[in-house]
Amino acid sequence: MTDRALSDVRRVVVKVGSSSLVDEEGHTSRRKLGKVTRELASVAKGRRVVLVSSGAIATGLAPLGLARPPRDMPSLQAAAAVGQGRLMAEYGRLFAAKGLVAAQVLLTQEDFLRRRHFVNARNTFEKLLDKNVVPIVNENDTIATAEIAFGDNDRLAALVAVMVQADLLVLLSDVDGIYTRDPRRGKAELLTEVTDLAAVEATGPGSRAAKGGMASKLEAAMIATSAGVGVVVAGANRKDVLARITAGEQVGTWLPPRGKRQRGRKVWIAFASGIRGRVVVDEGAERALRDSGRSLLAAGIKSVEGDFDAGEAVEVVGPSGTVFARGISNYSSRELPRLAGRTSRELTALPGGPYDREVIHRDELVVISS
Repeated sequence: MTDRALSDVRRVVVKVGSSSLVDEEGHTSRRKLGKVTRELASVAKGRRVVLVSSGAIATGLAPLGLARPPRDMPSLQAAAAVGQGRLMAEYGRLFAAKGLVAAQVLLTQEDFLRRRHFVNARNTFEKLLDKNVVPIVNENDTIATAEIAFGDNDRLAALVAVMVQADLLVLLSDVDGIYTRDPRRGKAELLTEVTDLAAVEATGPGSRAAKGGMASKLEAAMIATSAGVGVVVAGANRKDVLARITAGEQVGTWLPPRGKRQRGRKVWIAFASGIRGRVVVDEGAERALRDSGRSLLAAGIKSVEGDFDAGEAVEVVGPSGTVFARGISNYSSRELPRLAGRTSRELTALPGGPYDREVIHRDELVVISS
């Protein structure tokens, strides 16, 4: 990593996982929270910072008399509900001692799926950052059952980094970076830079407190770097880790941007929107979308999969079975089968129309593989 690579960093999103915030008993550690706060305060001078923080469930355990995270969903949600307020109160106190104001932002996948939610969240972030407030982001675990059961905050952090047009995403972990193999399974070498994400061995979470692991960090890095945001994966326990990273020191693993900086609706479609279904297209339609930037018409559709409404995101699949694009469908999965393969003239004659719109307009479609 070079100074030149990070010399223009003005917006930083930092993700800290549960494993870097809890003690040996699995409860939130004030000492570790204090370290995170000091680290962010040190890099906030002259920059805008966003913290994506886990830890709500762990913080709620002791007040509920629980020794370890429960397994049933209502108890997990109860712990999150109790813990999130206490976690924010502690963050607020610690940041105030550094002369900074903290703000809570709770998000779910729905906030990235729905365009209006996405825009509202982005506008809120902009106002907070303009006021030099530190947004503290977490998944809304109290209502987001799927996120508690299967999710992690690495992907959320990457989506937030894209949303706020960050220059850098830092994923702090209980390991020092990305290794050539799982270091728990023997000798492994720390990689200082990774440009080929597919060549890295993906592993699961390394502690009972963590939900992500290296696999989720690689997915997050794919999202962020594809949108023009550089990523560093580093150990949360290293001294002055954020200050050293933003100073350009070779700390952890650097994953440089793989694409041009993107913004707006195209990024939302490519990286943030939840997928509700698929449309399979013929060779002619695939060529038109890939090579000519055309809209997807009903005539090029061979089949429809999934259950989705008009205005929801779908994958576009070629004859070979490869997903090569994503887009927002103008029709539901209930309407599309009767439209598939029909010409524009045939569509105008169908009862219940009009069916004269493109299935996916070119402005609502992103090619995601070459």
